[in-house]
Amino acid sequence: MRTSMRNSKKYLACLLAALMMGTTAVACGGGSTESQAPTEAATEAATEATTEAETEATTADADADANAVEVERNDVEFEEAKDAAPGQAYLAIVDGQWWIQYWGSSTKDGYMLSYDAGIADITGNGQYTVSVNADTNGFRYDTTGDVNGEYTPEGLSFLAVMIPDGETMYPGIVLTVDSVKVDGNEVALSAKNYTSSDDGKETRTNLFNSWVDKPSADGRSVDGPLYDADGNALDICADYSAQIVDLDAFKQWTKVEVTFTVSGMDGEAAPADDAAATDDAAAADDAAAADDAAAAE
Repeated sequence: MRTSMRNSKKYLACLLAALMMGTTAVACGGGSTESQAPTEAATEAATEATTEAETEATTADADADANAVEVERNDVEFEEAKDAAPGQAYLAIVDGQWWIQYWGSSTKDGYMLSYDAGIADITGNGQYTVSVNADTNGFRYDTTGDVNGEYTPEGLSFLAVMIPDGETMYPGIVLTVDSVKVDGNEVALSAKNYTSSDDGKETRTNLFNSWVDKPSADGRSVDGPLYDADGNALDICADYSAQIVDLDAFKQWTKVEVTFTVSGMDGEAAPADDAAATDDAAAADDAAAADDAAAAE
């Protein structure tokens, strides 16, 4: 199809030239000593025919390219695109241009990183890992239009571990980040992470959130809450941040992994609660001892 259309273009171009020369020749045959330009009608007809052929050829080329892309997509095996269900943990991430991103969905808001995304089923207290991977056929195709294309995400605008409906499904759950890796290299953490919620439904722990300059009022950790009942920051609050990773580690990245530990699940006390319970028991014992001493007197 492409060859045929291109040949048509060449043919009509030649036809235009022939019409122009033919008109000139007729004028010379009449005995005139001056050559005449082709008639306006002949020129317009040839030009119109050429333009039409060029349009058809361009359309045919576009159709052929689209068909080639569709054939390529059908011939390549794409990785499974992952969606995070309520109660599952995923790694939310946005690159420096706010283009490459993942929000636990394979159909909206930057689905390119949904292919081969590491989603964790939260089944109880313990350690889990979530991840995103740009080294997939699906990512390459969706970013470049070619499964053999090359695109490397650059920069970081946002990074967090999230659990849809975590606040309602696992009340009091605490997420403690153990490690962050970029392309297999561990990233140094500059502060401790805390657990909170942006909407009272989805549990999150921010690893890089430039919009949060201090821990949220509902922030909690294995050390306990970060604020007292009146909303005043406790001393431990200074150790926690919503920006705990070094941006230099994300200048270019392909695979990002975050390993974290879950505590406070299924009514089991988080470590901070255990400590508080121990302190309460000790205080009760002291009070009882004091009462016994008073009674003995």
